Amino acid sequence: MRRRRLLPVTLLALTVAACSSGSSAASLAAASPAAGSAAAATSAPAVELQVYAAASLASALDKAATAYEAENPGLTVTASTDSSAALETKIEQGAPADVFLSADTANPQKLVAAGLAAGAMSVFAGNKLTVIVPVANPAGIASPVDLARSGVKIIACSDAVPIQKYTVQWLAKVSALPAYGADFATRFDANVVSREDNVSAIVAKVGLGEGDAGVVYVTDAKTSTQVATVDIPAAENVRAAYGGVVVKASAHADAAAKFLGWLTGAEGQRILASFGFLPPAG
Repeated sequence: MRRRRLLPVTLLALTVAACSSGSSAASLAAASPAAGSAAAATSAPAVELQVYAAASLASALDKAATAYEAENPGLTVTASTDSSAALETKIEQGAPADVFLSADTANPQKLVAAGLAAGAMSVFAGNKLTVIVPVANPAGIASPVDLARSGVKIIACSDAVPIQKYTVQWLAKVSALPAYGADFATRFDANVVSREDNVSAIVAKVGLGEGDAGVVYVTDAKTSTQVATVDIPAAENVRAAYGGVVVKASAHADAAAKFLGWLTGAEGQRILASFGFLPPAG
């Protein structure tokens, strides 16, 4: 998903006015220092931040970008969302990102280790897992234990995608519990009928009835009216940690660092929480 926000019309009008009649602008600035300062601010180059973000952040990032742009006239945020692993690879290959927001900490740490990040990684959010089923729940999934039942069709992701890594952690955790059994992970994997590129695709396919169930983030389950949830008990759940970095090759490193700092601050955290994200673990 790519999102592009345009500069406000009023800002564009002011920019045009500032560029007209050089002598008039000069005399006006001389007569009024405040007017001169306003004209200088208006004519400052616009900044467009390219933010590469995990698919699970799409809706929250759209709202965050709108709020941030309102606080920073002349700056726009363009977001591209996909699997964190795919985006990390694109950045390694030279894609023009300014900020990378991942659904894990491993992918941003890869950029840090490779010398492709400007500074350390910041953990900016958390998440939990849940099971989703079509609203009609044709397979009668009543508990996460049912996912390993013979005949259940599970939609999952490829191994490199963070949601799949968290799912593997969850499988290992619950396989040690008597209610699930030591072979739960093996039986779960045998039921996987499709592996998708990102978590949004799991939600879409389950919602369309192409699978009986899938394991996704709590926040993703909230984005669709075509799925219902089957809770994973808190003691059995796995916490996801979201990490972000400023890309070293960014042409707007200072602006990128400011945006990432804002996301970890009060307003950014308020917006993330409104979509169900957890605060960074203390």
